Amino acid sequence: MKSIKYIYSLLFFLTAGLMTAQAQDKKPEEKAAVNEEIEVVRPYKPILAEAVKLRRSPNLDDVKTYKAKLNYSLTDRKLELNSDIKKLQAQQLVDEKQTELINNYVKGAFGSQATLLGEAYFNTGKDEGLQIGGYFKHFSQEGKLNKQNSSSQQLSVFGRSILDENTVSGRVNFERNGVHFYGIDNDRPALNPNPEKQALTMFEAEGELVKNFTEDEDALSYALKADGYVWSDKFSAKENYFTVNGYLNKRISSLNLGLAAAAEFGNTKDVLTSVGNNLLRLNPYIRLQVKGAKITAGVNFVQEFGAYSSSRIFPAVTADFTLIPDYLQIFGEVKGDVNRNSLKGFTDENPWLNSNILVKNTVEKLSFSAGIKGTGGPGFGYKARVYVKQFDDMPLFVNNYTDFNKFDVIYDFGKTKLTGLEGEISVQVSDALKWTGKLNIDDWKPAQETYSWFKPGLKVSSNFVYTYNKKLSFNAGVVIQDDVKAKINISAPVNPLQYVVPNPAIESIVTVKGYVDLGLGAEYRINNKFSVFAKANNILNSNYSKYLFYQVNGFNIFGGLTYSF
Repeated sequence: MKSIKYIYSLLFFLTAGLMTAQAQDKKPEEKAAVNEEIEVVRPYKPILAEAVKLRRSPNLDDVKTYKAKLNYSLTDRKLELNSDIKKLQAQQLVDEKQTELINNYVKGAFGSQATLLGEAYFNTGKDEGLQIGGYFKHFSQEGKLNKQNSSSQQLSVFGRSILDENTVSGRVNFERNGVHFYGIDNDRPALNPNPEKQALTMFEAEGELVKNFTEDEDALSYALKADGYVWSDKFSAKENYFTVNGYLNKRISSLNLGLAAAAEFGNTKDVLTSVGNNLLRLNPYIRLQVKGAKITAGVNFVQEFGAYSSSRIFPAVTADFTLIPDYLQIFGEVKGDVNRNSLKGFTDENPWLNSNILVKNTVEKLSFSAGIKGTGGPGFGYKARVYVKQFDDMPLFVNNYTDFNKFDVIYDFGKTKLTGLEGEISVQVSDALKWTGKLNIDDWKPAQETYSWFKPGLKVSSNFVYTYNKKLSFNAGVVIQDDVKAKINISAPVNPLQYVVPNPAIESIVTVKGYVDLGLGAEYRINNKFSVFAKANNILNSNYSKYLFYQVNGFNIFGGLTYSF
């Protein structure tokens, strides 16, 4: 644009200069007449050049401000002054990852002496308010003696529900124990060439209703439980049992007023016997519970009815005093009761029972016990007590005269006295090492019998657990028992079913040697799902006997695999 201006300016000055020069060039004056004729065709119209367009950028600073129209609404609100300290809100943490719950497993093992083990446990999950599960176990072995075979099966289904005010639980059980009467007399080995087979079977069901705990000092608590079973053996023995028991307890400050009651109904039948054995118990009590002391005083009323009828009242007093909290407590008890005997209870202790067993109850006339318990620091606990008990009609096992490898039950007519000492100790050195032990020393004073047959005077049991690392752990157990006495009739008793007073003239006393049974086990966890284990029993390979003529299996070992899920 500036160059165009310069060009036009230069042309303008050149034109002006030429015109000035022509004006200054003076010609000689001529005196001549003008004789030209000028003809005007049209008026003069100057022609101008087209205007030049100027290209300029707009001025951006020249912008008008836009003002929006606003509408206001004023709220009439009261001003509140709050000078209180506000509660700080805790910062929420990120939800931690839940631990994977492994509460089911299956286990299988086999080993020497044809050992076979199968076990399984199932549960619904981690919901504590509702639990449903089941358990199954099979274990069998074959010893070296003729028909020294045994097998047992257990099956249980259970459930529990925690409601707002009560907890309801129930269980259904099945048990079977199969054995042979393989007992052998080493002096007369040909007496039992073909041992008979025995199978003990039981179906059981139970249910329970319990009031949940509450902090209310004046709360009323209660519980109700019903239990029943049907038991039978391979021959003709049958037993039915049903019981209902419950209690009520009312708290009034530091006092508790309560009543415990139970009704038991049982019937035992065999070819030559039929016994109805029923009990009714009532136990009213008052309990004082203050800091450092708890005393319960009451009575135990027991009514027998059925084949036997009697009414008895026993004391029921317990006391517990804390001398040094967590370290030393002293306790004592004075009580009495009627202990209901049954074929199931006898065969749980001794499965080689004879047929047509007489069943009657044992009266625990008066029992006294006192002792101390507490802890000696972290990981150390102890308990020790002495006791004195008196029994009427104490049941004892004796070998049958005709079938030496079967046992009858006799009752020591009169007052049997037991004086004993019991001690327990638990030591946990660390999370990896734990040891527990128990000692019982008993002094039996029979009523009419020469000895309390098959009742040991000393029994020791101990268990040791050592965790080497997260994968490998070991355990060991030992049971020690001293000698016991057994009785053999060398002549037939007058009437075994009406046995009352023994006859030493036809009795032979045999000593059954004591024993030491040592077992070891180990487990290795491959991962969270799989683990392998091994167990060895009777490592000393001692052919001892718990009951006369029935020696246990010698050394045996088995191992297997566990799968958890």
